[in-house]
Amino acid sequence: MSASNSEFLTKFETKSNRVKGLSFHPRRPWIVASLHNGVIQLWDYRMGTLLDRFEEHEGPVRGVNFHQTQPLLVSGGDDYKIKIWNYKLRRCLKPDLLGHLDYIRTVQFHHEYPWVVSSSDDQTVRIWDWQQSGRPCLVVLTGHNHYVMSVQFHPREDLIVSASLDQTVRVWDISGLKKKYVGHGVDDMQGQTSVPKIGADLFGSTDTTVKYLLEGHDRGVNWASFHHTLPLIVSGADDRQVKLWRMNDSKAWEVDTLRGHVNNVSCVLFHPKQELIISNSEDKSIRVWDMSKRTGVQTFRREQDRFWILAVHKDQGLLAAGHDSGMLVFKLDRERPAFAMNEGGPNTGSQLLYVKERYLRMFEPGSGRDIPLVSIRRSSGPNSAPRSMVYNEAERSVLMCTDAEGGSYELYQIPRDASKGAQESVDSKRGLGLAAVFVARNRFAVLDKSRQILIKNLSNEVTKKLSPPHATTDMIFYAGTGMLLCKAEDKITLFDLQQKRAMGEITCPNVKYVVWASDMKHVAFLSKHTVVLARRDAQKLEHLATVHETIRVKSGVWEEGSTKAFIYTTLNHVKFCLTQGDSGIIRTLEAPVYLCKVMGNKLFCLDRESNTLTLSIDKTEFLFKVALLDRNYDEVLRIIKRSKLCGQAIIGYLQKKGFPEVALQFVNDEKTRFNLAIECGNIEVALASASALDDKDCWHKLGVEALRQGNHQIVEMAYQKTKDFERLSFLYLITGNTEKLNKMLRIAEMRGDVMGRFHNALYLGDVNERIKILKDQQQLALAYLTAVTHGVTDAAAEIEALIPEELLPSCKPKADASLLFPPTPIFRENNWPLLRVSKGYFDGPVEKVSESKLNEELDGDIGGGWGGDDLDLPGEGGGDVVQEEDADMGGEGWGGDGVDLEDGTGETGDGWGIDELDLDLPGGGAATGKSPGGNVGGFFAPPTMGTPAALRWQQASNVPGEHVAAGSFQSAMELMNRQAGVVNFEPMKPIFTSVYLGAQSFLSGSPGAAIMECAMHRNNENYFWSARGTDGMPAVCATVPTLTDRIKSGYKAFTEGKLPEALQIFVYSLQSVLVACVDSKQELDELREQMGICKEYITAIILETTRREQFKEDPTRNVELAAYLTHCNLQPLHLLISLRSAMSSSVKIKNYNTAGSFCRRLLELNPKAEHKEQALKVLKVCEANRSNEVELQYDERNPFVVCTKSFVPIYRGKPITRCGFCSAPFDPAFKGQVCAVCQVGEIGLKGTGLINSRHQRNKQSSNDMGDFDD
Repeated sequence: MSASNSEFLTKFETKSNRVKGLSFHPRRPWIVASLHNGVIQLWDYRMGTLLDRFEEHEGPVRGVNFHQTQPLLVSGGDDYKIKIWNYKLRRCLKPDLLGHLDYIRTVQFHHEYPWVVSSSDDQTVRIWDWQQSGRPCLVVLTGHNHYVMSVQFHPREDLIVSASLDQTVRVWDISGLKKKYVGHGVDDMQGQTSVPKIGADLFGSTDTTVKYLLEGHDRGVNWASFHHTLPLIVSGADDRQVKLWRMNDSKAWEVDTLRGHVNNVSCVLFHPKQELIISNSEDKSIRVWDMSKRTGVQTFRREQDRFWILAVHKDQGLLAAGHDSGMLVFKLDRERPAFAMNEGGPNTGSQLLYVKERYLRMFEPGSGRDIPLVSIRRSSGPNSAPRSMVYNEAERSVLMCTDAEGGSYELYQIPRDASKGAQESVDSKRGLGLAAVFVARNRFAVLDKSRQILIKNLSNEVTKKLSPPHATTDMIFYAGTGMLLCKAEDKITLFDLQQKRAMGEITCPNVKYVVWASDMKHVAFLSKHTVVLARRDAQKLEHLATVHETIRVKSGVWEEGSTKAFIYTTLNHVKFCLTQGDSGIIRTLEAPVYLCKVMGNKLFCLDRESNTLTLSIDKTEFLFKVALLDRNYDEVLRIIKRSKLCGQAIIGYLQKKGFPEVALQFVNDEKTRFNLAIECGNIEVALASASALDDKDCWHKLGVEALRQGNHQIVEMAYQKTKDFERLSFLYLITGNTEKLNKMLRIAEMRGDVMGRFHNALYLGDVNERIKILKDQQQLALAYLTAVTHGVTDAAAEIEALIPEELLPSCKPKADASLLFPPTPIFRENNWPLLRVSKGYFDGPVEKVSESKLNEELDGDIGGGWGGDDLDLPGEGGGDVVQEEDADMGGEGWGGDGVDLEDGTGETGDGWGIDELDLDLPGGGAATGKSPGGNVGGFFAPPTMGTPAALRWQQASNVPGEHVAAGSFQSAMELMNRQAGVVNFEPMKPIFTSVYLGAQSFLSGSPGAAIMECAMHRNNENYFWSARGTDGMPAVCATVPTLTDRIKSGYKAFTEGKLPEALQIFVYSLQSVLVACVDSKQELDELREQMGICKEYITAIILETTRREQFKEDPTRNVELAAYLTHCNLQPLHLLISLRSAMSSSVKIKNYNTAGSFCRRLLELNPKAEHKEQALKVLKVCEANRSNEVELQYDERNPFVVCTKSFVPIYRGKPITRCGFCSAPFDPAFKGQVCAVCQVGEIGLKGTGLINSRHQRNKQSSNDMGDFDD
């Protein structure tokens, strides 16, 4: 059977001297070629570029090979030398491998050991160790009696095959060599110091033996190769035959002979992935043979060049062939899988149909389901794989096109129940044609070999025959119902089948694939190195953008739900192209893939083996560019805030596209910021950067831009910084600033600048000064002329006497002379008026606000409200009571009665007299009034008539405080009830009023006009007006800083013993949390902390006031409440007060064990010396009397909380209910009542969680204020 002639699927081709050796790099897209002129070339066949040249051989280089793992290649030439090259270091590693006595034909690295095998015209095969010093020859294989043309290691076994012009192929067993040098490990091998005796090898090596001698060729054998997995050998010889040999453990025999070449067969190899044999010959052809049928299936011919060498890539379907005028890299058939994407309908998701292993399969990207549908018929001939596929969802039909028989198609009908499992082979309807596509529900078009368009029904019957718009049409593509895209040479024509005429045309070179967007109006044309985007408008094709690539374009798909961006792949990248013409890289690829579908940030694709893959991609860059070019600034700002776009590339892009104001958002370098600000006319940012740089050139540029804008104050500053006195004087002239012009005149005089003085005098209209200057410079004629013209007679007479008489006639003024005085400026002082325009989103400086934490110290004297207590301590001698004055508890508030434990008098204030202590408010210090991370820039256009700001606040927010600011008290109360369980709103009235009034401002207009009401925004500097007006946030007086200040005043009142005042402050602060508004997570955390602080202090004050008022006469309950107070989470100073109070009360009822525990806790707080001494004395007394006379309802070792209704402890594990707002604990008996702590929440009523920020997420818990959504 004769092989069919085929065209090369060429991937890369070079023109050079005759190529004698080739080798693919195992991992990189490189190929090395050795030439007959002695040059070795290293090529990147993907990019088509020459990477390096190696030129140390003298004469032709016939063999070359890459190492499998090391950055090495080996070459052998006619100079009898074998060279090892390090292509990373770009040099030859010395010494060379010397020993052959004639031309070296082939060289190869061993895949595992540090060996090189070589064959030579000296009739020997040699194995070398390239790692040992001196690179010795390990063994010389003799036996051939003519040139040894090729030699090769077996890919797995310890065998070598060699081919010789003595008409034999020998298979050598080198297992003995392996045992000798590798059998005991690498160390033993490297320890060999003696080189094997060459003389012994000349008569047959004992380490290697000839396992098989293959005889059958009638003339010299040029090449022999092992199969990569099977025990097969193929050989080619000068007898024009290719022979296939099989071997086993004991023998080898000829299987078959392949005939077809008409000249010497120079090289023959097995295909690494298919059951094929590839051979080339001096008959200028490459032949492909079916290994199982032993027949030729393809023949590739060249007109002028003989082929000499072949190479195959072990992992890819690539082959390379060297010929007389260069080499080429090619494929036998296409590796692109045939697939069709069905977008589905409302009840079905997207479906990918593709062919794999003789099955038509369906993959659902949404669910990940992948099932076979039907078995398809596949022929074994060349180009039998489907080239393309089209799916008709309505009729469940599939058209598959192949290159078999010059072009053919098959029509399959998918059964309705095919999704349940693979069907056996389904009958298909076949036909010949260059291409076939569906054009209607039950019609498809075929371009036959005569270049006619046939319209067929699903029974494969011709219903209509049409002539294409161009006689040279060689491909048709789908273009919607009743339409076709016809390719003819470098044109694509939109052809209407009903009207039989061309509707539109666009120039696209050699289009291979067409991808339509979901709207069927935007289309992408893919060719070998080009992507062309176009739009179908009114049945015409309009060009949008073209992208050129240096490497091959493989596939593409439109962005999901968008017609602005097209995503495509090359051999090693996923890229994007915008309809405006911009393009960029999304990610790199390890191997080519074919895109099928985009869903979110995932790409669904197929590889060359038809495996479905999912790739994650980052679409930030092209989404940013689309939003920018569409001027969708809301989306631009969102991407800027949430993404990490940076680098010179994005800045350069923004500058190129005319968006320097956006580029400012990415730049921190002051020099770059300055240039961008000047470019976009942002004087504020430019001024800040120029001040930081303080560079003369920057100040000059700033002055030029400021002058262009009429901002003469900044112009003045710039000229002063650059000391540009001339421009500064002229600026003062045109702005009418005569005072500063006078100063400039004096400065010029001090500097000795004559021209400067004269110009300033001219600008000022100071005639006397000009006359003086001219006179001083001996310009008497000019001075006289100036004086006479301006009527200064005294000066003129004086100067006239000094002028020579012969010059006087020429100094007479003309009759029509006019006075020279500067013009009067229209505008003075203020900047020149400009047209009022709206600033853009990105105008103005980028505001970067950093919050400082509250870290202020609380100090103040402890007032008389705290008072003091008496202690009755048993004496050391027999238990008599010893009375001492209490130095630090002498105030009335605590009911002191004159007993002191210390000698001397302590420092007392109005109540307690305790020295000032520092209390740090947890959670920070004085917070700033602005929240970080606000919107960048500002929009200053006056708002149009529309929805009032208060109503917009109410509609855009579920924050109760913003509803209060809007005046919608009813909705605010509903939100508080739902979120925080608030039921008693009476105490909230003053807070509501203050918040509402604080969010409004009232301006009086002209007499008789209504008062204007203006809404106040807390983000007024960063507020963008939008169509819905949801960006504005009302100014709420209840903020973290105001609450911080109020809590500090509460601390002070508590320290001074003013408990009613402190209670009022903390309750008001706690209730204010309901209407507080924050804009950052940090502020939200501080607000939560402040809420907890208020709750603890309110509880403490309630306990203390109840102890004083209700249980004054009940010492047991008095001590219990004092003990409970010590377990409130207070500041150290306040906890110290409570511990001293509890200690005093416990001693008075002689509960020394309890008092001792209070003493120990007090000492842990590291009190002042006098307090410590007092506590130690009490502790000494308590340790001497370890007893409690009164049983208390108090267990300090068992954690508990206090119910502020019943004033009893609730220990861990006991039933408990909490306030819906402040989470204060209560006994379950009080469920449904108003909380005694916050006075607004209902006990036991759970809310969804209080919302204090628009960015906050709800939590289904009333005790949680929700998380902040970053």
